[in-house]
Amino acid sequence: MNPSIEVVEADITTLDVDTIVNAANETLLGGGGVDGAIHRAAGPGLLAACRALPETRRGVRCPTGEARITPGFRLPASHVIHTVGPVWRGGAHGEAGLLASCYRTSLKLAHDHGIDRIAFPAISCGSYGYRTEAATAIAVREVQTWLAAQAPPQTIVFCCFGATIARAYRVVLGVV
Repeated sequence: MNPSIEVVEADITTLDVDTIVNAANETLLGGGGVDGAIHRAAGPGLLAACRALPETRRGVRCPTGEARITPGFRLPASHVIHTVGPVWRGGAHGEAGLLASCYRTSLKLAHDHGIDRIAFPAISCGSYGYRTEAATAIAVREVQTWLAAQAPPQTIVFCCFGATIARAYRVVLGVV
């Protein structure tokens, strides 16, 4: 299979992929934006699975920059990889490295679980305030680096909730 990157405008909870990535918070107990939408669509089993994950410290099941995996429950995707992106604080607080780590750790988890087709939302671009252009550049760089290694997953979907973010990915990919 040839590696591929796709950009789609869609609701990530409806995608027919092996795994979707959840832009979660450190508790993994649901929230707003894509996190809330994924929890609602997956049903109560997802919350129970997240609660069963061990805390790394009080109230934290997934530190910023790391990822965890659960079943997808009622979602078309068989798995959900939860990752916690950084809150934008001006760029001098390690945000770029933490965001890059979200992609690397998510792809590694997918690889370890034999997943070939994975969809990412625009991690940290919503309420976490990361600048779209900078975040999409990091996302594309990390995914292209992964695909160059020829390791599964080999199909990466950037799932965008709106034309503005989709265009940002297409600009970075040079397909506008």
